[in-house]
Amino acid sequence: MPNDSAIQLDLNNPIFQDTLFSLQKEERLAALDTMKKLKRITWPQLYADRGLNWEKISSVKPPKGIPALYSLRISKSCRATAFRDGDILRFLTIFSDHDATYGKK
Repeated sequence: MPNDSAIQLDLNNPIFQDTLFSLQKEERLAALDTMKKLKRITWPQLYADRGLNWEKISSVKPPKGIPALYSLRISKSCRATAFRDGDILRFLTIFSDHDATYGKK
C-alpha cells in the first residue's frame, strides 16, 4: 500500500448514515463538503491537515477487528469517528457533541 495513496471513503455504516442524515442542513452540507475534500487528498495530507485534526482516540476501545479508532473534524461543531482499512477511510459515527467522540458521555 503506497503511503501517498488517495483516500477512498466508506460511508455505509448505518449509524453513521442515520446521524449524517439527521444533521441540520448547514451541518450536513458542511460534512458533505468535508467528504469531498477527503476524496481529493492523500493519506499524508489528511494526517497533516490542521483543519481536519485527525487524531487517535485512546480513551475508547475500538470494536473487535479494528486496530485503532480516530476522530476527525467534519464541520465546525461535528467530529466523526473512523478507521483506516488500507486505502479506505471507514466512517463509524458522527457526534455534534465533541466530548461524545471520545467516550466521555
